[in-house]
Amino acid sequence: MAKNKIYIIDVTNRDGVQTSRLGLAKLEKTLLNFYLDDAGIFQSEFGFPITKHETNYLNANLELVEIGALKRIRLGGWMRAMKEDVEEGFRLVPKLKHVNLSISTSKQMMQGKFKCKYTWPELLKMMCDAVDAAKDYGAESIGVNAEDASRTKFKKLVELAEAAKEHGADRIRYCDTLGYDDPFTIYDRIKALAETADIPIELHCHNDLGMAVACSVAGAKAAIDAGVDAYINTTVNGIGERAGNADLISTILAIKKASGFENKYLLDEHIDLSHAWKICKYASLSFKVPIPPNQPAVGDNAFAHESGIHADGALKDFRNYELYHFTEVGRGHIEEIETGRLITAGAFSGIKGFKNVAGRYELKFKDDDEAQKILKLVRYANVHTQKPVTEDEMRFIVKYPEQARKLLTFQP
Repeated sequence: MAKNKIYIIDVTNRDGVQTSRLGLAKLEKTLLNFYLDDAGIFQSEFGFPITKHETNYLNANLELVEIGALKRIRLGGWMRAMKEDVEEGFRLVPKLKHVNLSISTSKQMMQGKFKCKYTWPELLKMMCDAVDAAKDYGAESIGVNAEDASRTKFKKLVELAEAAKEHGADRIRYCDTLGYDDPFTIYDRIKALAETADIPIELHCHNDLGMAVACSVAGAKAAIDAGVDAYINTTVNGIGERAGNADLISTILAIKKASGFENKYLLDEHIDLSHAWKICKYASLSFKVPIPPNQPAVGDNAFAHESGIHADGALKDFRNYELYHFTEVGRGHIEEIETGRLITAGAFSGIKGFKNVAGRYELKFKDDDEAQKILKLVRYANVHTQKPVTEDEMRFIVKYPEQARKLLTFQP
């Protein structure tokens, strides 16, 4: 059995929110960090330190780490691999501890994106200077991202990885930015890169050809086979730029259940799939994107049977037609839908209506003054998310009002 592990770094709060015509409010990003933490995910790439409208949210979430509200999950910021970006990022978010620094590496990007503004040695120096700066500011872990790695010459990837490692980077993110790789090419390239540079590999795969999950697990297998740890980037429900990213739950299931991985490759032992349903439903609600019926584990048809032979077999023993039981992914409960009078909490709620909603959630306040303060935050939260505040969102606001106030505050 391989001794190295596969870790999950979810990038919904960075890559997912970059999706055209979609996005998450800061409160929603925060709740997603809580759900990911509950599920044992190793790290959340929680945002952009140099983007001003992220500043309060990022600092509030790092405060939640400090006070132990977010228990284990690491919160990592994404920045360009430029010294000035790193300096500005740590100025705005001084308690930042984990970063990924990104630089384009392919000939296409150097010519088509940078317009030959930089030579390859200049790009390498730019990256190294950024890593040095992050170390100087106290970064505890640094990933260096090779954007468009799948279209980058292998020799250049090795040069980048070795330079990053020499300057103290902890891992290299291999970005299949256009979903260009297939499971066979990515396995060969990652295994050779890991063996040559001897540095942990992070897989960041897009789904333009429908192979993001397959490429992610193949790349992780290559890294483990080469003797280094693997980190897979995912997004909840696969939401991401263009055709999306590797889906969080599908990726975890592939590692835990696929014939070539089950009991052969070590997945971070903290991961708890019983939270899958809750995470995916919340992301669907927040992004306002329905979960496809054929989505693995959480789609409406994932455990549905109609054919006589299949239904009979599933009723006799679920293993006949189901690879894993629905309870493993947090399903099987009854969800109630209110069909009578419904009081919701929103931007124009009064104290009596708000107390009615809080009472349904068994939330109590020490006095009317506290209730009024929470109501004010709930009103802002409704303006912020543009939908009724969920039970967990309200519980968060009640328990952490100061952090809620901070992430609901914007300063143009």
